[in-house]
Amino acid sequence: MRALGPGSVSSLLKIILDVVYVALWIGAGGAVALLGLAALLLSFNPDLLSHITLTAGGQEVVGHRAPFLFVGLLSVGLYIGGVLVIVDRLRRIFTTLTAGDPFHPDNVTRLRVVGLMLAMLELGRYAMWTAGAWLFPAANEVKPNFSLTAWFSVLVVFVLAEVFREGARLRREAELTI
Repeated sequence: MRALGPGSVSSLLKIILDVVYVALWIGAGGAVALLGLAALLLSFNPDLLSHITLTAGGQEVVGHRAPFLFVGLLSVGLYIGGVLVIVDRLRRIFTTLTAGDPFHPDNVTRLRVVGLMLAMLELGRYAMWTAGAWLFPAANEVKPNFSLTAWFSVLVVFVLAEVFREGARLRREAELTI
């Protein structure tokens, strides 16, 4: 099976990325609708939130639960947003691969954005662990792990961006050759 062009592996991967992209947007829209409904219910009866019990390390967390809930939902939202950006850029890259134009100049920027978002998601994971260890000292049994796989993936994406940049440069030079 061919790697580029219509009816190729890249077109199959493009279809899969399209389905994942739509599913992410549907999931994000459902989450926003649920949060809106929850905000509406809480505006009528704020005591509903007091019945939620947060536990960390087997101990109940004392204090206001609304900020913890807000930060948790915000972090999930930011994570989904980062994944949406990555999937969108990959969809655009695979569109050019399906068209048979792998060294499209825009693919360099798209790959750089993917690498940057992967790095930001990994840094966000470290930030969430740090915040969790600071806010929930009783749950400090979980130790952070430095993911070599994640950072290797970030480096590979940035190297691929440079390969695509060089390919685009060579293609530009070939177009100028008579």
